[in-house]
Amino acid sequence: MGSALEAARARRSWSKVTDTAPTREQLLPLVAAAGRVADHSNLTPWRLIELRGEDRMALGAAIGAATGDGPSAKPLRAPLLIAVVSSPRPSDKVPEWEQEAVASGVAHVLSLLLDEAGWGVMWRTGAFVRAPEVARAHGLTRREKLLGWLYVGGRPPRDRDGFRAGVDPERMLGQMPAAG
Repeated sequence: MGSALEAARARRSWSKVTDTAPTREQLLPLVAAAGRVADHSNLTPWRLIELRGEDRMALGAAIGAATGDGPSAKPLRAPLLIAVVSSPRPSDKVPEWEQEAVASGVAHVLSLLLDEAGWGVMWRTGAFVRAPEVARAHGLTRREKLLGWLYVGGRPPRDRDGFRAGVDPERMLGQMPAAG
């Protein structure tokens, strides 16, 4: 097992994946580990929905209904989609935006863990993510928000060269401005 630093440095998005995917049993320990993100008051303001097989076609129909373009084939680009849902809990201490950040953190850590386990992963969104038809297809409550899907599958054979360069840490890490 590598370090978190090595996993973060090696992470990349895989826009094309093969038809293999982790089983539910393989996913469960990764989800448990991803659930360890910072979570003020331990509210667990998130949930994940796994979509396989016919579920992906139902999502395609919902996207088509939302866009008016007919069923979308986009959900068929990977054998497993993991819907990331922000599911805020009532709290006087933790605002809803912070709870949504926790759900985003879970998605990112899960994508790192899947990548480290050898799976191809890409977090996909789109204008239809907040469409009522798509929310209904996922069984979301009025308070919940869909943050997108992790598209997961096998990695096609190819080298890791050519993906985007990292950020310039000197440019991105600033300091507090002087008082005055």
